Amino acid sequence: MDQSPEAIRASTKDRYGNLARSPQSEKGFPVGPESAKSLGYPAAEIDGLPTSVTESFAGVGNPFPLAELRAGETVLDLGCGAGMDAILAARKVGSAGKLIGVDFSPEMIHKATRNAVALDVPNVEFRLGDLEALPLENGTVDAAISNGVFNLCPDKPKVLNEVFRVLRAGGRLCMADMILEEHVTPEKVQLMGSWSG
Repeated sequence: MDQSPEAIRASTKDRYGNLARSPQSEKGFPVGPESAKSLGYPAAEIDGLPTSVTESFAGVGNPFPLAELRAGETVLDLGCGAGMDAILAARKVGSAGKLIGVDFSPEMIHKATRNAVALDVPNVEFRLGDLEALPLENGTVDAAISNGVFNLCPDKPKVLNEVFRVLRAGGRLCMADMILEEHVTPEKVQLMGSWSG
């Protein structure tokens, strides 16, 4: 299996594009509203969203308890997917705040945009882009959230540099993610699946 950064990006983009188009076809990773609830999202909050918003959710945790988003803040959702976290965050920062979701999957950006329009969430904006070259100006974000995306990025230091570039002084990064411990063997990694799994 080709593990070059380009191959990892292509495989990941293909997998998440398919998750946007056909979430029920994902068999290798828990997705959807039940997964979100099992990760600590309030059931009433998730059940109150349309299926189109929750069905492609592929997060690994709930970044909101640590994020402590406040009214009026500008928040960046790294790897926003179909927009579930972005929409929830936009509601938390209110009409005086703003949410910017960035994802490299055109299918996810399209779905997220449709979801925000259908729910009439005007303070959210979705941008197609790479986390290693964020389409934002320096020092424009109060908080950045990420949910299971950082582990999929081949150049993690570059992503972190980009996040800190766009954060305002005193800004914060709140993330939920997965890591492999040093004792995990290559055989165990193969059992868990590829980078895009």
